[in-house]
Amino acid sequence: MYIYNVTINIDESIHSEWLTWIESHIPEVLATGHFLSAKMTQVLVEEEMGGITYSIQYTAKTREDLDNYYKHSADKLRNDGLKKFADKMLAFRTELKVVNEFFPAVNSN
Repeated sequence: MYIYNVTINIDESIHSEWLTWIESHIPEVLATGHFLSAKMTQVLVEEEMGGITYSIQYTAKTREDLDNYYKHSADKLRNDGLKKFADKMLAFRTELKVVNEFFPAVNSN
Protein backbone atom coordinates (compact mmCIF):
# COMPACT_ATOMS: atom_id res chain seq x y z
CA MET A 1 0.00 0.00 0.00
CA TYR A 2 1.04 3.57 -0.66
CA ILE A 3 -0.02 6.83 0.92
CA TYR A 4 -0.08 10.01 -1.12
CA ASN A 5 0.04 12.74 1.53
CA VAL A 6 -0.86 16.33 0.68
CA THR A 7 -0.08 18.89 3.38
CA ILE A 8 -1.79 22.23 2.83
CA ASN A 9 -1.49 25.51 4.72
CA ILE A 10 -4.55 27.72 4.25
CA ASP A 11 -4.69 31.46 4.87
CA GLU A 12 -7.31 32.16 7.54
CA SER A 13 -9.08 34.66 5.23
CA ILE A 14 -10.24 31.82 2.93
CA HIS A 15 -10.42 28.98 5.47
CA SER A 16 -14.22 28.53 5.41
CA GLU A 17 -14.38 28.70 1.62
CA TRP A 18 -11.50 26.22 1.32
CA LEU A 19 -13.15 23.75 3.74
CA THR A 20 -16.30 23.77 1.62
CA TRP A 21 -14.25 23.27 -1.55
CA ILE A 22 -12.07 20.45 -0.16
CA GLU A 23 -15.16 18.49 0.91
CA SER A 24 -16.05 18.18 -2.79
CA HIS A 25 -12.45 17.96 -4.05
CA ILE A 26 -11.56 14.82 -2.07
CA PRO A 27 -14.45 12.81 -3.60
CA GLU A 28 -13.27 14.00 -7.05
CA VAL A 29 -9.80 12.60 -6.35
CA LEU A 30 -11.31 9.32 -5.12
CA ALA A 31 -13.54 9.15 -8.22
CA THR A 32 -10.42 8.80 -10.40
CA GLY A 33 -10.34 5.18 -9.24
CA HIS A 34 -6.68 5.31 -8.22
CA PHE A 35 -7.22 5.42 -4.44
CA LEU A 36 -9.01 3.21 -1.92
CA SER A 37 -9.71 5.89 0.68
CA ALA A 38 -8.80 9.31 1.99
CA LYS A 39 -8.31 10.71 5.49
CA MET A 40 -8.27 14.42 6.25
CA THR A 41 -6.59 15.65 9.44
CA GLN A 42 -5.79 19.03 10.90
CA VAL A 43 -2.14 19.52 11.85
CA LEU A 44 -1.98 20.63 15.49
CA VAL A 45 1.27 22.58 15.23
CA GLU A 46 1.11 26.35 14.92
CA GLU A 47 3.01 27.52 11.87
CA GLU A 48 5.25 30.60 12.08
CA MET A 49 3.71 31.79 8.82
CA GLY A 50 0.24 31.54 10.33
CA GLY A 51 -2.74 29.95 8.67
CA ILE A 52 -4.31 26.57 9.34
CA THR A 53 -2.64 23.37 8.15
CA TYR A 54 -4.26 20.13 7.04
CA SER A 55 -2.96 16.77 5.86
CA ILE A 56 -4.94 14.69 3.41
CA GLN A 57 -3.80 11.11 3.05
CA TYR A 58 -4.95 9.14 0.02
CA THR A 59 -4.33 5.38 0.15
CA ALA A 60 -3.39 3.59 -3.07
CA LYS A 61 -3.25 -0.20 -3.33
CA THR A 62 -0.26 -0.30 -5.71
CA ARG A 63 2.56 1.88 -6.99
CA GLU A 64 0.96 1.56 -10.42
CA ASP A 65 -2.26 3.13 -9.10
CA LEU A 66 -0.28 6.09 -7.75
CA ASP A 67 1.68 6.48 -10.99
CA ASN A 68 -1.53 6.36 -13.03
CA TYR A 69 -3.00 9.10 -10.86
CA TYR A 70 0.01 11.29 -11.68
CA LYS A 71 -0.19 10.43 -15.35
CA HIS A 72 -3.94 10.86 -15.90
CA SER A 73 -5.46 13.05 -13.19
CA ALA A 74 -3.06 14.92 -10.90
CA ASP A 75 -2.34 18.02 -12.99
CA LYS A 76 -5.99 18.92 -13.57
CA LEU A 77 -6.99 18.32 -9.94
CA ARG A 78 -4.00 20.25 -8.57
CA ASN A 79 -4.68 23.17 -10.89
CA ASP A 80 -8.31 23.40 -9.74
CA GLY A 81 -7.14 24.39 -6.24
CA LEU A 82 -4.34 26.62 -7.47
CA LYS A 83 -6.70 28.58 -9.74
CA LYS A 84 -9.26 29.02 -6.99
CA PHE A 85 -6.99 29.87 -4.05
CA ALA A 86 -3.72 30.99 -5.70
CA ASP A 87 -1.41 32.64 -3.17
CA LYS A 88 -3.69 31.91 -0.18
CA MET A 89 -2.74 28.22 -0.13
CA LEU A 90 0.61 26.45 0.10
CA ALA A 91 0.79 22.70 -0.54
CA PHE A 92 3.48 20.07 -0.58
CA ARG A 93 3.20 16.38 -1.33
CA THR A 94 4.87 13.31 0.12
CA GLU A 95 4.72 9.67 -0.95
CA LEU A 96 4.84 6.98 1.72
CA LYS A 97 5.09 3.21 1.35
CA VAL A 98 3.36 1.20 4.06
CA VAL A 99 5.90 -1.32 5.34
CA ASN A 100 3.77 -2.87 8.07
CA GLU A 101 0.74 -2.13 10.22
CA PHE A 102 0.38 -3.01 13.87
CA PHE A 103 -2.74 -3.33 15.97
CA PRO A 104 -3.19 -4.00 19.69
CA ALA A 105 -3.69 -7.64 20.63
CA VAL A 106 -6.69 -6.64 22.75
CA ASN A 107 -8.85 -3.71 21.78
CA SER A 108 -9.62 -1.73 24.95
CA ASN A 109 -11.87 0.85 23.28
